[in-house]
Amino acid sequence: MTAEPTPEPQALPEGLFADEAGCPRCTWCQATPFYRQYHDSEWGFPVADDRRLFEKICLEGFQSGLSWLTILNKREGFRAAFANFDAEKVAAFEAHDVERLVQDAAIVRHRGKIISTINNAQRVLELRREFGSLAHYVWRYEPAAADRPERITREVARTLSTSAASIAMSKDLKKRGWTFVGPTTVYAFMQAMGLVNDHLEGCHTRELALKARADFVVPRS
Repeated sequence: MTAEPTPEPQALPEGLFADEAGCPRCTWCQATPFYRQYHDSEWGFPVADDRRLFEKICLEGFQSGLSWLTILNKREGFRAAFANFDAEKVAAFEAHDVERLVQDAAIVRHRGKIISTINNAQRVLELRREFGSLAHYVWRYEPAAADRPERITREVARTLSTSAASIAMSKDLKKRGWTFVGPTTVYAFMQAMGLVNDHLEGCHTRELALKARADFVVPRS
């Protein structure tokens, strides 16, 4: 009997890759297992924890001009340098802390971004007094489903560097004295913290992130 020919593996849509087990993921996380872990368990999952939200918006500011993988690889160094992104502690940093951090090889030693992080920590405390939490403030900017693309393909994803919501949040943050919070930085923050789900169609994590959002309780004041 002639053996049946082995079927050719089905090609994945553009923007996805399959790991050794055949699991499809967004191509951007292909570089390292650590990056894939971040993609699988963090990126796009909704977050209500003020510390994590503050950390992420700061790190997105540091990422400007660099790759996110560079920042991710230094994340533990950033956490050690910035008191685990406890906003109250960072808000109390002084000039000698800036000089200490400029010499810290475990982070990106950009004086302006270091000063910005301290400034933004102080602004977090102001937001908490007004809104109860940073989380409540942030989630007010979650876009309505009608304002989102019906399908996230690679072609669509290429157009998603800002949005009306990220522009509005960026504008308001700047008005409140925040720095390094342009619309592109804010949109990347929204992607990572689950305010939008930009995992591509066919990515195995997309449905997990959607379920997490369905179970998520939006923070209130």
